[in-house]
Amino acid sequence: MAGYLPEQALQPLIYDIGAPGRSGVNLPECDVPRATLPAELTRDDLPLPEVGEVQVVRHFVKLSQLNYSIDQGLYPLGSCTMKYNPKINEDAARLPGFAQLHPLTDESGAQGALFLMHELQGWLGEISGFEAVSLSPAAGAQGEFAGILMIRQYHIDRGEGQRDIILVPNSAHGTNPATVTMAGMEVRELPADAQGNVDMRALHAACEGDLRDRIAGMMITVPSTLGLFESTILEVIETVHDAGGLMYMDGANMNALMGVVKPGELGFDVMHYNLHKTFSTPHGGGGPGSGAVGVNEKLKPYLPGPIVEVVAEEDGDTPPLYGFVMPEKSIGRMKAFHGNFGMHLRAYAYIRVYGDSGIRDVTRYAVLNANYLRARLMRSYRVPYPRYCGHEFVLEGHIEGVDEVHALDISKRLMDYGFHPPTNYFPLIVPEALLIEPTETEVKEDLDAFVEAMERIAEEARTEPETLLNAPHTAPVRRLDEVRAAKELVLCCAPALPSYS
Repeated sequence: MAGYLPEQALQPLIYDIGAPGRSGVNLPECDVPRATLPAELTRDDLPLPEVGEVQVVRHFVKLSQLNYSIDQGLYPLGSCTMKYNPKINEDAARLPGFAQLHPLTDESGAQGALFLMHELQGWLGEISGFEAVSLSPAAGAQGEFAGILMIRQYHIDRGEGQRDIILVPNSAHGTNPATVTMAGMEVRELPADAQGNVDMRALHAACEGDLRDRIAGMMITVPSTLGLFESTILEVIETVHDAGGLMYMDGANMNALMGVVKPGELGFDVMHYNLHKTFSTPHGGGGPGSGAVGVNEKLKPYLPGPIVEVVAEEDGDTPPLYGFVMPEKSIGRMKAFHGNFGMHLRAYAYIRVYGDSGIRDVTRYAVLNANYLRARLMRSYRVPYPRYCGHEFVLEGHIEGVDEVHALDISKRLMDYGFHPPTNYFPLIVPEALLIEPTETEVKEDLDAFVEAMERIAEEARTEPETLLNAPHTAPVRRLDEVRAAKELVLCCAPALPSYS
């Protein structure tokens, strides 16, 4: 996407550094008959660059250095849990016996992989307090979709197909209402009260009024996207259950709960995990994701499949045999094959390394780091819900008395200090929202440096606001016309591209 770079920072395009006769690879003489491709699949006018290996390596290394990554520094994207990915996880995922295993391999030849998936299913169920887990959903949003489809089918099988309303708090992840709509059901939004919890009066009104027989369930994120644990969560669950609905927990924020709270024991019926957010499988760039979904006994028959079960018990020196099984009333497959197996490997390695006490410590430090930042930044920024938070918190990116400075300006200026910005303008119920999540992998020195940068920016907003309004000053990409960039896509490299800086 070189067209996004300002002219002064634009490095030569790979098309420009090519020259006739340069080559990055020497191929042996062809020792098989050459195939002739159909004319409609070939082009004579494609000006591919001729470049040597050194030029290619340097070109893409320079491009990579323009990016920010979790391996470089703090990545405080609230709601996203951009935690450090331990390299041992990557080593495990690259073991040849796993990485080179074809997805169509016969079950008898994939017993190691099936054992791993069976163990991971069990561990995720233990951590969340659920009866059974399916690893098949390809991402968190697909895990949500699976959960709502299970709830819908559960009601249909009970002869209550009229239950088509899912309650969704206004502090929920944006995928929640989209999931409900995709499942053919109807969303009813619930407001938050002054403490950031679900407004219980609104919930009781929905569950006890004319819509009672249409309530299929409720989707709720715990902690919420405000970073707050619902102090009335047990009453919320009881109220929805009394109305005949089921409770879906968006498990995207399990980084604040695992090893401490089991959603299944709170009374939730179904929950999805985001393995990238909780168990450090890679995040970003559109995938690969993994949205394992856990359920209680009543929804177990509806799990998306296949799941891994022991199909032949251990017999003397013969180990147990594992195989794929479709649950009795399964809603079906969510994708081809059996989920993103590489992500299962990484999550498995992560849990094995930490163990029971380590998993609990992950939660403790995630919550400690977030509350440390929240307490320190309250001196310079307004925190709309000044309660102890979970793994993240939201503050208002607005400096009192400086109306021209907004959350976006603070985030752009933060880039000049060498930090990735936090999440901007989400959740929507907080004006000028900055949602900050440090994760458990950051040390105090890095948290202090982030606080110092944010405090300096707050002071700059008061004394020299134009510095913020023109930021970033050091990044290779300045402020983009995001609307124009979305409408006028640059889908390939070419010598002449528009600049959106």
